Amino acid sequence: MLILLLAVHILVAISLVGVVLLQKSEGGALGMGGGGMSGFMTGRSTANLLTRATAILAAAFMTTSVLLVVLHNREHAPRSILEQGAPAAPAVPAAPQPPAPPAEPAQPSAPLAR
Repeated sequence: MLILLLAVHILVAISLVGVVLLQKSEGGALGMGGGGMSGFMTGRSTANLLTRATAILAAAFMTTSVLLVVLHNREHAPRSILEQGAPAAPAVPAAPQPPAPPAEPAQPSAPLAR
């Protein structure tokens, strides 16, 4: 389910980018676009269509985003402390071992000749 929803989310995002790029620039921020009436998509009805499509795709994008988060968190939710039951009793530490007596130094078998 999560993979299907992710695929739909990606398609909605690509469609949203395409619809936004098709819209006519009204601000003239960089001095380009918004030329005469000879454009590909002109007229008031097209602007209304693109505005509605943008709103619908934006709502679908937000919905799929929220659903993706909810489904992901539901799959990876930590277990409740109440569901885990009583904690295991702590292990009793073993008694320390007495120290071993020091080993006797080895006696050389023959004196070293110089």
